[in-house]
Amino acid sequence: MKTIVALCALMAVALARPEETYSDTWDNFNAQELVDNVRLLKNYGKCFLDQGPCTSEGQDFKKRIPEALKTDCGKCSPKQRELIRTVVKGFQAKLPEVWAELVKKHDPEGTYKDSFEAFLNSNN
Repeated sequence: MKTIVALCALMAVALARPEETYSDTWDNFNAQELVDNVRLLKNYGKCFLDQGPCTSEGQDFKKRIPEALKTDCGKCSPKQRELIRTVVKGFQAKLPEVWAELVKKHDPEGTYKDSFEAFLNSNN
């Protein structure tokens, strides 16, 4: 009986445990190609800001933005961290007004600004 209870408890913990990283579905997304195409980058910005249509990738990314911001990409794999840094730095350099709107939308109080900037500038 103790074995059954222990097994049930172990299964409950395993099922309740949050996934450790995001799905790798978009790990081969070419972030540099996106950043190099300002028109496309602007369209993604509109998607993220609910000002335009979203591709399937954009829709998935948009869902992850708030949590990634709040956790400094805590569920991101190393590849996903690299992709996010590339895209964010692209917005900052090429479309700073869109970046400012994204920040205003997802971090109006500036709560995560310092930690997210540290994430962007780190190699982890």
